[in-house]
Amino acid sequence: MEPDSELLFEVLTPLGFRVRVTRERWNLITTAKHPVMAGREDVVKATLESPEQIRQSRSDSEVLLFYRAERSSRWVCAVAKRAADQGFLITTYPTDAIKEGTQVWPK
Repeated sequence: MEPDSELLFEVLTPLGFRVRVTRERWNLITTAKHPVMAGREDVVKATLESPEQIRQSRSDSEVLLFYRAERSSRWVCAVAKRAADQGFLITTYPTDAIKEGTQVWPK
């Protein structure tokens, strides 16, 4: 099986690296972790491509949290791990607060 055969989508972030999302990962997120995100691939793509804010995780410097406002006091957070010029989605969820951590974008 080719590695890309199970790719659901891939987007370029403002930080210049790509985030890949496989069908298997998306399935795990939308069934086990955050079912509320099922069918919301476009929102997650937009969050990764044009976030309003990107913060570095306090627990892992290679993990970035991308935030995009949905409506008043509601955000979508897409959490991605970066390795060189590639990254992958860890999880995504709606939230009413931006977590603490160093803001890396916009600077």
